[in-house]
Amino acid sequence: MRAVVAERAGPPTVLRVADVAAREPAPREIQIAVGACGVCFHDVVVRNGTFRRGVAMPVILGHEVAGTVEKLGSEVRELRRGDLVATTIHSHVCGHCRDCRGGHETSCPERVFLGDAGLNGGYAELVCVDADAALKVPAGVTAEEASIVACTIGTELNAVRDVGRVRLGERVLVTGAGGGLGLHGVQLSRQAGAFTIAVTTTAAKAARIREAGADEVVVIERGADFSREVRRITDDRGVDAVIDNVGGQVFEPVRRSVADGGRIVLVGQLTGEFVTINPAQLFLRNISILSAKGVSRSQLGDALDLVARRRIKPAIGEVYPLDGAAEAHRQVEAGLSMGRLVLKPA
Repeated sequence: MRAVVAERAGPPTVLRVADVAAREPAPREIQIAVGACGVCFHDVVVRNGTFRRGVAMPVILGHEVAGTVEKLGSEVRELRRGDLVATTIHSHVCGHCRDCRGGHETSCPERVFLGDAGLNGGYAELVCVDADAALKVPAGVTAEEASIVACTIGTELNAVRDVGRVRLGERVLVTGAGGGLGLHGVQLSRQAGAFTIAVTTTAAKAARIREAGADEVVVIERGADFSREVRRITDDRGVDAVIDNVGGQVFEPVRRSVADGGRIVLVGQLTGEFVTINPAQLFLRNISILSAKGVSRSQLGDALDLVARRRIKPAIGEVYPLDGAAEAHRQVEAGLSMGRLVLKPA
């Protein structure tokens, strides 16, 4: 099969198309003919060496996959060859530990993040995952749309609904609002009934962010403090919740933007930098720091249903062939992409 392989960490030029032996599915796995695969910033930080946990080179990146079932393992019963499926972000979880049985398989001790280790990721014509790591795609949802549902919409659904517990009438701040995560966080916050403030560093993205449902869009220079503008918009009260898709680069303005008793939900971290905080700045104002780590099978199902009913519109940017992977990485790493970029192996 044809696949994009990175032999080592480095710049986008380490991504090269190669012929690779396709894996055969294990008894509980399915082999998927990849119709589309999203390009996530996680792929960028694995490729450039910032993220190293669980990474093994050479690697085929890509954890946002949709495609048709090509082959079935001997123990798979619930899927059929030709089914259009979308994957969670993991190729394997055990299915029987306390976390898996409780619907928190993103914390399974055996979890294998798809596309972080070895030659089995979505930047390829074929990929293998556990049958339990895939769901049928509802009618009317395309492979391109389905491919980005788990990581972008599912993770933001986790952040907004299940971790952040955003309620009708609250004020919510979404950082990185023009990116693949942020545009969906804005939509989900609006669906939850919140007054939504979006932050972006690119003025050209503001109109699209408003179309996604933002009540206010704050355009700032990269690294600038946006908390004063957030405070102005909220009559100096601050926001009840932050869906933070950026991480350390914006932690201080995020902290300053939160109302007393508010919560910060960490979703993304774009660099390897650390932040220093005084705990008193949090507990004296009763601010909670939470995190949304990926998407469960159940959350993926809910996200696919939201897309099928057109409550949420997948924000797809450019679509590239496999040999466009390096350019897609350049666009994402530079913050130039609007929404989620997608690779189409065919």
